[in-house]
Order: sequence, then structure tokens, then C-alpha cells
Amino acid sequence: MRRPALPEAHALPAWAALAVASVGGVSSAVQSAANAELGERVGNASFGAVVSTLSGSALVVAGLFAMPSMRRGLRALPHAKLPWWTYLGGVCGALFVTIATYAVPVVGVAAFTIAQVTGGSFGGLAVDRAGLAPAGRLPLTGPRVGGAVLGVGAVALAQVDRPIGDLAVDMLALGMLGGAVVALQGAFNGRVSAGTTNAAGTAVNFAGATPTVLVAGALLGAFGSGWSTRLPTEWYLYTGGMLSVVIVVCLLISVRAVGVLRTGLSVVAGQLAGALLLDALLPGGRHASPALLAGATLTVAAVALAGAAPRGPARRPARGL
Repeated sequence: MRRPALPEAHALPAWAALAVASVGGVSSAVQSAANAELGERVGNASFGAVVSTLSGSALVVAGLFAMPSMRRGLRALPHAKLPWWTYLGGVCGALFVTIATYAVPVVGVAAFTIAQVTGGSFGGLAVDRAGLAPAGRLPLTGPRVGGAVLGVGAVALAQVDRPIGDLAVDMLALGMLGGAVVALQGAFNGRVSAGTTNAAGTAVNFAGATPTVLVAGALLGAFGSGWSTRLPTEWYLYTGGMLSVVIVVCLLISVRAVGVLRTGLSVVAGQLAGALLLDALLPGGRHASPALLAGATLTVAAVALAGAAPRGPARRPARGL
């Protein structure tokens, strides 16, 4: 059988890839706010994630009919000979959503965010070092480790005036695990995208995420009786699905060019910028605190530091375990 012809894809320049990741971060901040509000209105925190994933999957199905690149990429999957674990990106994303839904009410958004970024930063270092992402094996250098540490410190600084719940060690550990699985999600989706097309990588992500989120939502009571009578009418509370597609596409494009660590730090910078934007635009929003502004600035510095040229061997090709 003849392998489907795919257009040759090229990684973006580093600056463009980091900008794309930041857009994904801003989208993530807006999506989180919309999903949280929807879940609160309905009376179950996981309901927003379920609606977001289902509507995102519906957009992907529409894309299957409208985008030849998605169909070509999916037809090419059997020929790409990717390791089986590269298809687990969507499962990793769904696990993070489940962890956040379970842990945030206990420890609060601030503590969970710090734990998540800690796990994501050092998980990104490990994933890049192992060469799991399409950017290849990236060395463990002083600037990269320093960027990860600075990124965690920046987020901790940005959260100093936020409420903190019960600092349960097990929930904080879950937060760090959540950050690590997001790093794996970016690497896995990037590998699928690099072997096929960006559109196919997005479809594979949602194919894994949708059943996982539905099972998690059922276990967490998202489909309890009476939910349909509490659905709000504001249209913007249902934009999570569209934003989830934007986030996945931004991440898989960026990971291919700059690796998981710098992509993750750029996403955090975008999330903090999105938080500032929401605080400024939404009625009753909080005023931008000096800590949040300083944290956002330090996160940008962390992205730059992590990208400083290492004094060592060049990157190696991605592993094909």
C-alpha cells in the first residue's frame, strides 16, 4: 500500500514558537475561567471540563470533514510507525483536568498552580533530556535548569496574595504529578504531529481525551440529576471547547521547535498575562498586584534563560523507543 503523501512541515523559528505558546497560555487562562464559572453555575466542578472536551471534540469531527490535512495525517498514522505511547497525549491532558478538579478545592488555586508549574518545569527538563519530544534530546544545562527554577519562583511570587487552602502534602504531590503529565502531553502530541500533520495530532489528542474525561466526569458526579435545569445562558461560558483546540494546536506547534520546557514556561507567561487581562476586563476583577506583574516579568526572563546557548553538544534527534 502506498504511503499517503504529506507536505513537508518545518519547525517555526524559536521566537515565533514561543509567541504561539504564549497565545496558548492566554487561551488557557480564559478557558479555565469559563470552565470554572460553568461548573460553579451547574454545581459540579468537573462539568465545565466535560463540556469543554465534548465541544472541542465536536469541532475536531467537523475539521475531519473540512480539512484535507487532517484526513491525510490520519491516513498516514499507520505508516508513521510511532511508538504506542505517543498516542497517550490526550489521556495525559484528561488526567490533568481530573487532578485539578480534585485538588484545587482542597489546596486552593495558588498552591496548586505552584505545584503544577514545579512538576511541569522539572518534568519538561526530564522529557527534553530523554528526547521524547520532536525537538530532540536537549542537554541538561545550567541555563535550562536555572530557567526552570526561575519559572517556579516567578509563579510562586505571582501567587503571594492569593488565598491558600489546606496545604495537604498528598494534594500538592498530585499537583506536581499533574504538571508532569502536561509535559508528557506536549511531547506526545508533538511527536504525532511531526510524524503526520498538526491537524491529525490535534485529532489524536481529543480521541484520547474525550473518553477519559467522560469517565472521570461520571466518577466525579458531573452528570448528577438536575444538571440540565441549571445550565446558564451566557454563550461565552461554552467557549472552552474552541479554546481547548487552540491550546492543543499551539502546544504541539511550539514543542516541535523549542522543546517541552521552554514551551511550558511560555505557556505560564501567557497564563499570567491572561490573568492580568481578565482582571482588567471582567466586572469585579482584581487589580493587578505588584507581585503578579513581577511574576509575569520573571517568567519571561525564565523563558529567555532556558534558551541560552549551552556550552556542550548539539541536540540529538528524538528517540524512537
